[in-house]
Parts: sequence; C-alpha cells; structure tokens
Amino acid sequence: MSSLLKVDRELKSKVETFRTQISSEAEHLVACFFPKKLLELDQFLREPILNVTDLKEIHSEIKFRVPEPILFTNSHDGMDTNTRKRKLDDGLADESWQGGTKTAVMPEGIIKCNTKLVDLIERVKPEIRTLIEKCNTVKMWVQLLIPRIEDGNNFGVSIQEETVAELRTVESEAASYLDQISRYYITRAKLVSKIVKYPHVEDYRRTISEIDEKEYISLKIIVSELRNQYVILHDMILKNIEKIKKPRNSNAEALY
Repeated sequence: MSSLLKVDRELKSKVETFRTQISSEAEHLVACFFPKKLLELDQFLREPILNVTDLKEIHSEIKFRVPEPILFTNSHDGMDTNTRKRKLDDGLADESWQGGTKTAVMPEGIIKCNTKLVDLIERVKPEIRTLIEKCNTVKMWVQLLIPRIEDGNNFGVSIQEETVAELRTVESEAASYLDQISRYYITRAKLVSKIVKYPHVEDYRRTISEIDEKEYISLKIIVSELRNQYVILHDMILKNIEKIKKPRNSNAEALY
C-alpha cells in the first residue's frame, strides 16, 4: 500500500497511535467495563424505585385552580373593553365571545412535571448515553481489525462483520430510547395543555396518569434491555475473540 499511496510519516505515526489507543480501550471495555456495567444495571433493577407494585404511587396530581364556567347569551352582552382587560389582568382569559370556560393562570407559574419519573429518567439517560458511546468505540476497534478484501478465507471476516452489525443495532436501539423519552414529555405536555383548556374534563386527567404509568413501565424495560445488551455483547465478543482479532491465518500479512 505504501508504494501506491504516499502517507506522511508523522501523520502515519499519529494514526497508528490512535489505532493502538482504540484497541487498548475497546479490549478493556469488553473484558472489564461490560461485565461491571451489566452487574450495576442488574442491581439497579432490584432497587425499590424500579419495583413499585402499586403504580398509583408514581402518579402526579395536576394542581391548579379550576375556574367557574361562565355562559353568555351572545357575544355583545354589554361587557366593555375595560372590563375584559381587567379579567385578563386578573389571570383569566376572556372567552365571552365563544361561550367557553375561563382559563386560569397557574398560581405557581408553571405546572410541574412528574418529579418521580423525571428523577428516574435522569438516572436512565446517562446509562443510555454510555452504552451508545462504548458501543461506538468497540465498533471502531472491530472495523479496524477487518483485513483487506481478498478471495476466500473470509469466515473470520464474516464474524467481524456480524459483530459490527450487532454493535450498530445496539447503538440504534439505544438512540431510540432517547427518542422515546422525548416523545413522553411532548405527549404529556399536550395533555396538560388540554387539561388547562378544558379543566372540567376528567378523562384528560386520567390519561395523564395512564401516560405516566406507561412511561414508568417503559423505563424499567429500558434498564432491563441495557443490561441485556451488555450481556449479549460481552458474551458474543468473548466467544469469537480469536476470529475477531485474527480473522485469517495470515492475518499479519493481510491487515493494512
């Protein structure tokens, strides 16, 4: 390869240093980090926060003053502009021209999230990010071990490619967990907005509780999946480590 493409010696040296660094880090991840992390996540799954039997314990009440409904016979009831402005200043949206329900401004300024689920999410998100980052490192290591393309003797290479595919799948699934969390916040926010707009409709409040319960169950499943993925990757790579590191008998000659 060196005879066909000239590479600056200094740059080549830096690239080789990078390859060595990636190799050392990835082997440490597979041998030490993965098994330690799967044990940590297994312990996390045993904690009380992920073993709530009565899901009502994770409900979060939506607290705000429900305004009294007002009805008007028509849109010109004699209410002058100053009166309408006073109502807005008092925190009540004037909907007299629609015959709807007044909407109150929140006394606390905001409607808070479900703090129990937020605390749990803040513990789970770093675990998701860690899995994505570590998988990316190991994937790079395996890809750098793939020898140049040749006819025949490619069984070991196919094992490397299968390993890379599995690592890529784990990365994608972990990223989807982050999307799932974002969708939970967006869906809940829309429902809370409905409650503020239609405070007398109990179904919206019940839907909030259902969404919270569903997210709690999903978070427990996510933690379980993170643990399982560490187990699978650790087991898969260890079982095939010989072919991953030396895909061909003449590996020393075949590598770039």
